[in-house]
Amino acid sequence: MDCVRLLSTANCQVGDSKCMSQSVRRNMEDIMPQNDHDYAADLHIHAAHAHTAAAAAHHRGDHEAAGELSSRAQEYSVEAAEKTEEVVRRTPETLRA
Repeated sequence: MDCVRLLSTANCQVGDSKCMSQSVRRNMEDIMPQNDHDYAADLHIHAAHAHTAAAAAHHRGDHEAAGELSSRAQEYSVEAAEKTEEVVRRTPETLRA
């Protein structure tokens, strides 16, 4: 299986359940995004990474970790969607095209 390395994700191995702790969120907060668009994009990247880690754990047969990582991935996905919707609401209509 080939993996794509995401530059703005945490520095950890795919499927490393220790990586998906609160330290990932702290790393995101320590690197201040330039604007809300960047922050929303980072949230989507972290959600994608969490989904990839969950899939890797499931593939290894570590279903307990896969369940935990899937829950984390869902949290990131919801947060990313909410932030994206917030950015869209605050973007003037003329700039949305």
